[in-house]
Amino acid sequence: MDFALLLFVLSLFTGVLWSADRWVWAKQRPQGASRPLILEYTAGFFPVISIVFLIRSFLFEPFNIPSGSMIPTLRIGDLILVKKYSYGVRLPVVDTLVFPTGRPERGDVAVFRYPKDNSVDYIKRIVGLPGDRIRYIDKRLIVNDQPITKTPQGSFVDADSAKVASQFGEQLGEHRYSTLNDEGGPGIYLIEAFPFRENCRRLMGGLECLVPEGHYFAVGDNRDNSADSRFWGFVPEANFVGEAVLVWFNFGEVFSGNFSRLGSID
Repeated sequence: MDFALLLFVLSLFTGVLWSADRWVWAKQRPQGASRPLILEYTAGFFPVISIVFLIRSFLFEPFNIPSGSMIPTLRIGDLILVKKYSYGVRLPVVDTLVFPTGRPERGDVAVFRYPKDNSVDYIKRIVGLPGDRIRYIDKRLIVNDQPITKTPQGSFVDADSAKVASQFGEQLGEHRYSTLNDEGGPGIYLIEAFPFRENCRRLMGGLECLVPEGHYFAVGDNRDNSADSRFWGFVPEANFVGEAVLVWFNFGEVFSGNFSRLGSID
């Protein structure tokens, strides 16, 4: 069961019991009698469950990073907060937009439902907006004919896998961040069928895509190890969950004494 739906059902169930106890059963109990134990463990949790449901639905939702596709920005095991209202206020469970508050911008790290399976959440960096022409050639990103500068930052050693990769700095909009992107080696892109596949074409050493209206182009910062828009296509605007804004914990790193990565996400 979807966790948002589970919270909604629990809020509804405990809320009915809380209301019945507050307005009916409490008045029927002898003066000074305590609430029955079954109500303590049902109606008594209504305020807490409802607050968690409202915060998670409209303000911030916690996520766990399960893969290395966003290394070095995000690591496996990072616990992050996603700002739900960055891209609009939506009704929980049914996910209907009720109040627009903004749209994804270039450089945002966004959580969205995987276009091929809406039950799966993905996190990537937005590099292409509706109407943008995106080219990724010889492992270099080009947005609307403007090459994105790659500034060498030395080597990156993944502590989990002990693999070494070349690290580069990039900037999109106001976002400055790092990517892993080794030179050389062929890239095989556009290998899947997807809506608006006709907007893309393979080029020597890469690809070119014209982002359709209402859609976005998203890639991982770990450019050589990320399944993203280069392979499965565009992200519909309706699929966005929110903007990743904060790394608040990582058990492995914190317990080893490393607090340096906790904080805002570039």
